[in-house]
Amino acid sequence: MKTSMMVKAIAGLAVALCAHFADAQQKNLGPFEGQADVGRVKRPGSAVYNPETQEFTLVGSGTNMWFGKDEFHLVWKKMKGDFILQTSAEFVGKGVDAHRKIGWIVRTSLDSNATHINAAVHGDGLTSLQFRRKPGAETEEKKSTLTSADVIQLARKGNTYTMSVARKGEAFVTEQVTDLDLGGEVYVGLFVCSHNPDVSEKAVFRNVRIIVPARDNFVPYREYIGSNLEIMDVATGHRRILYRSAESLQAPNWTPDNKALIYNHNGLLYRFDLASRTPKVINTDFATRNNNDHVLSFDGKMLGISHHSKDDGGKSIVYTVPVGGGTPKKITPVGHSYLHGWSPDRKYLIYTGERNGEYDIYRIPSAGGPETRLTTSPGLDDGSEYSPDGKFIYFNSTRSGTMQIWRMKADGSEQTQMTNDEFNNWFPHVSPDGKWIVILSFQKDVNPDDHPFYKPVYLRLMPVSGGTPKVIAYVYGGQGTINTPSWSPDSKKVALVSNTDMSGEQL
Repeated sequence: MKTSMMVKAIAGLAVALCAHFADAQQKNLGPFEGQADVGRVKRPGSAVYNPETQEFTLVGSGTNMWFGKDEFHLVWKKMKGDFILQTSAEFVGKGVDAHRKIGWIVRTSLDSNATHINAAVHGDGLTSLQFRRKPGAETEEKKSTLTSADVIQLARKGNTYTMSVARKGEAFVTEQVTDLDLGGEVYVGLFVCSHNPDVSEKAVFRNVRIIVPARDNFVPYREYIGSNLEIMDVATGHRRILYRSAESLQAPNWTPDNKALIYNHNGLLYRFDLASRTPKVINTDFATRNNNDHVLSFDGKMLGISHHSKDDGGKSIVYTVPVGGGTPKKITPVGHSYLHGWSPDRKYLIYTGERNGEYDIYRIPSAGGPETRLTTSPGLDDGSEYSPDGKFIYFNSTRSGTMQIWRMKADGSEQTQMTNDEFNNWFPHVSPDGKWIVILSFQKDVNPDDHPFYKPVYLRLMPVSGGTPKVIAYVYGGQGTINTPSWSPDSKKVALVSNTDMSGEQL
């Protein structure tokens, strides 16, 4: 009797452990809630999430995702409202069928005949927006003019679904369906379909972002959505989220000792320790209304800040303070003055000054003294930064009609345009090795003299001597993403902030 009870107890424990293990495996899916095979697949699929690299590896089978029913494997999350789904994706291995496919999918249920829409890249390079309007109905398709995309985005706004796809380094190409009603709550997920029931195909998904955008009527600078503090490998484009907040984090600096990032939040500056991944407020004494124009000196010993001083009518004034904190020293006599750069020898600060309604680049001794106006062209000049050798100052200007990147000598002479394209380009940041510039590029729908929050933007890379910039990151952000110098000391990575509404999440 005792033996029988023991056997039953052991069996029960084994079942419980198996269930617990299965549950743990299911939950270890990053932002997703579960995974599933849709349809009667012959070969079960799988999904593995690597929390260190934040990559997903999916294996899936299935006859097809076409006609009136589907067979594939996916990781899924239930969502309501508007959203933006982003990923970089690639197949692993040569594959068997030319019509194997990977991408994003949005569907009303996990039934094989469910209404849905998906942004798919096929094994032969075909890239298309595919959708089913009613359960069991024939699948429709809009083919992209782009083939072999490796960046896939699918966005919902009401009943409009927009697929945006790109090859790494290039801008998005879009296709759209404007009248597809999938209801309120839907399943969103990444998928793999082998297009051959006897074969399993594998794919890797990186830079996976499930974004809830700001609502249409949000009030800038009074209302905010959540922030992801990220670092990106510039060569590969791979990004990792280090820290998440439901509030606004902005403008990360990377300290020269490679130990921390410095960002601003609610008027205060924070030091984010890269080893422990924890933030700690920097004591700036009376300066508690700092904006995101804060810059480290090249040696990392001093921090320049832009504080909205009550003594100066709430205008932004430039101060300096030791990087470890202390009482700030006032540098600029009047405002608005928005700091953007230190000279490599720490003798000068450069900043955007508003004087008599004009915004120009100014230079001032870092110990204080008279300011020198470096630009005089009508329009907005902003985002100034020294090259590491101190010979040049890079900045952005609307003097050509759109916001473009310019360069001048350190004394303000020989002002030369560096970019001339369809984007509005901001905040040129020069890599510590002096070889590259990373810039923030807004789309044409943004006014040239504006750099708003919560927009689709590109981070782009160009040689320091000029040339055609290439896209290195596809970001939902804008204001606060890379306002300040954010390169790693070895010139291999960049720190940035991306955004999403986290009000419904438990962080």
